[in-house]
Amino acid sequence: MKFVETPLKGAYLIHLEKREDERGFFARAFCVNEFEAHGLNPAIVQINNSLSKDKGTLRGMHYQLAPKAEVKMVRCIKGALYDVILDLRIDSETFGQSFGQELSAENRTMMYVPEGFAHGFITLEEDTEAFYLSTGFYAPEYERGVRYNDPKFNIQWPATPVVVSEKDLNHPDFNEDYHLK
Repeated sequence: MKFVETPLKGAYLIHLEKREDERGFFARAFCVNEFEAHGLNPAIVQINNSLSKDKGTLRGMHYQLAPKAEVKMVRCIKGALYDVILDLRIDSETFGQSFGQELSAENRTMMYVPEGFAHGFITLEEDTEAFYLSTGFYAPEYERGVRYNDPKFNIQWPATPVVVSEKDLNHPDFNEDYHLK
């Protein structure tokens, strides 16, 4: 695996190192030892899978507060999506900054989303499927969300969303007391 740090400290893109031959390729997609060697949390406790039927479906921006904060590792296994992370670590040099990257079944890139980051994506193709590895269990009482178009953050999406859940549309404007405590 190749670990490439994003402009947001602690967040990585992870690329496969393929060993190819006439049959195709073999590559390691996850290794506890390699994650630990990069100082990343490999303690996966839950794996989630989502399918978005329509191109332009936006999911996000989701996260959980401490003590139930979680690391997410996201990979697109069918279709393509534009994955976005938002640094909500109040003491971070990059607080409020976002980073986006296309993840697709073809490029097989994975996004490592540290604790304290919100995460979301918009689908670039119909029938797009994402696979999430998580270091924390879902805890609804600690769940929070930032609206995808919150003016405080000005996240740059590659397309206008076509489908957004009511829940994701109704996240309040950013408020430190609600979003970080």
